[in-house]
Amino acid sequence: MKQHYHFIGIGGIGMSGLANMLLEQNYPISGSDISSSTVVEELVKSGAHVTIGHHAENVRSGMIVVFTSDIRKDNPEYLQAKKLGCILWHRSDLLAKLMENQKSVAIAGTHGKTTTTSLLSSVLIEAGWDPTIAVGGILPQYGCHSKSGQGDYFVFEADESDQTFLKYHPYGAIVTNIDNDHLNNYQGDEQLLIDAFNQFMSQVTSHEHLFWCADNLHLAKLNVPGQCYGFSDASKWKITNARQVGFHSCFDLIQGKSIYKDIEMTLIGRHNALNGAAVFGLSLTLGVPEKDIRHALKSFKGVLRRCEMKGERNGILFIDDYAHHPTEIETTLNGIREAIANKRMVVVFQPHRYTRTKDCLGQYGSIFDVADQLIVTDIYGSNEEPVAGLHAGLIVDEVKAASRIPCTYVARKELSQKLNMLIKPQDVVITLGAGDVTKVAAEILALDK
Repeated sequence: MKQHYHFIGIGGIGMSGLANMLLEQNYPISGSDISSSTVVEELVKSGAHVTIGHHAENVRSGMIVVFTSDIRKDNPEYLQAKKLGCILWHRSDLLAKLMENQKSVAIAGTHGKTTTTSLLSSVLIEAGWDPTIAVGGILPQYGCHSKSGQGDYFVFEADESDQTFLKYHPYGAIVTNIDNDHLNNYQGDEQLLIDAFNQFMSQVTSHEHLFWCADNLHLAKLNVPGQCYGFSDASKWKITNARQVGFHSCFDLIQGKSIYKDIEMTLIGRHNALNGAAVFGLSLTLGVPEKDIRHALKSFKGVLRRCEMKGERNGILFIDDYAHHPTEIETTLNGIREAIANKRMVVVFQPHRYTRTKDCLGQYGSIFDVADQLIVTDIYGSNEEPVAGLHAGLIVDEVKAASRIPCTYVARKELSQKLNMLIKPQDVVITLGAGDVTKVAAEILALDK
């Protein structure tokens, strides 16, 4: 009989992906979560037994119990697993185990992991290579965020936020950037974060298949082995002639004496040109035919919550994006501004986590400058305790001191009603954040019914 796996917090994007892989391999799966969701419902349809709420009786002797860094050590299921002597695996331990029999390709970086992982996964799928994939977002063209393939490669996101990426020794990797995020897990010291990335990159076994962004100052200073890409003249894979028309973009890529012209993507912004260049270069190095790479990039359908079109009403377009760090926000908004030209841009920002908001104070001032109106709502704490004196009004004050755009605070419970009164026909409304701000578009669209 196959080993039974129990997931504490099975509805999370990473946990549900691993549970889905094991279900595809016919392992008995159970799990719990604090609430139901579409992801949980899909797991149940696939054969998982899911309980809403964490209860000690959900865990039985002999199970392998999987948990994440967000699970508190006083969680009743975690305590019961210890009491019964169950094998306890962090999510990253299970991921490392699952990739043992394939060549693993990790996507790491503070920003852009999910999009880049999705792009590389799509290239290998469209080329018929049947990879195993573990992505931190839903790929609508495949209706999943993970799958067990029979091919040689295992493509996955390597998470630096809790240092678990140091558990992996992948065959190849793409490192998109290093930025000051998740410093609460690095003793508040950015150098410790940089050192961790350096160690991760040293663990990649094939330097030929290690790609890193030359435009990122931290990565450039490390100057590790491998192949660098970017707009910089120092890049081995150099992006040139990048341009954007609406929500589509195109660029050329120079590598040595080879010039790859007019690489088309259904993504916007310089940041996605970087992601596309990394995937193009690594895919060629792996041996994927160029025509298959081009086709996959051109036909890519995006990732949910990454510049996702949520709907339209009275000529008002609603776009939702996961961006929550200042660097991500600025690059995302610049790309959207180029796509929508002179239309009025109304931005709604929900800060994510108290620790991140505190670490990023001083970086919000001018990042929203391409918008015409900014609304900041309450901090989405996730599982964190509030920090005394820290509130969304500090971001509003910072923006007002550095920028001319109108900026106001609106409480989350009042957000949809007040935003609905503010917006006008032909506006583009963009919700930004990793919390429940993603529901705002649907809430407003429902008000029209």
